[in-house]
Amino acid sequence: MAGQYEVGSIVEGKVTGIKPFGAFVALDEKKQGLVHISHIAHGYVKDINEVLSVGDQIKVKVLSVDEESGKISLSIKETQEKPERQERPQSSGQNRGGGKPQQKEASQGFNTLEDKLKDWLKQSNEIQADLNKRIKK
Repeated sequence: MAGQYEVGSIVEGKVTGIKPFGAFVALDEKKQGLVHISHIAHGYVKDINEVLSVGDQIKVKVLSVDEESGKISLSIKETQEKPERQERPQSSGQNRGGGKPQQKEASQGFNTLEDKLKDWLKQSNEIQADLNKRIKK
């Protein structure tokens, strides 16, 4: 049954379930596949629920089909054009002279944990300041 879906083909499916790691997509009445969170969109996806909902009709590309287990890996982003924003790391690397700034600039798309840490520290400091105010009263 999995043989009817060829690797590289683009098919339509319906989102049947969403988990933190990906979305399950029904390809027909008997077969479904998984779109891993890394294949939802070209950019970083923090929460799949902000991009997809159960019941959405979507186009997916078949990445792999495991004949033994019947598992089908799918991708949404492979059906979409890459955004033009990808030029940014390349051009910034050419304009910078030093190793560290170039490295930091080039990895800017992957510093979400660093940004999150700053947010957490800010929130923590605000909560601490609020608690200190309450203690002084």
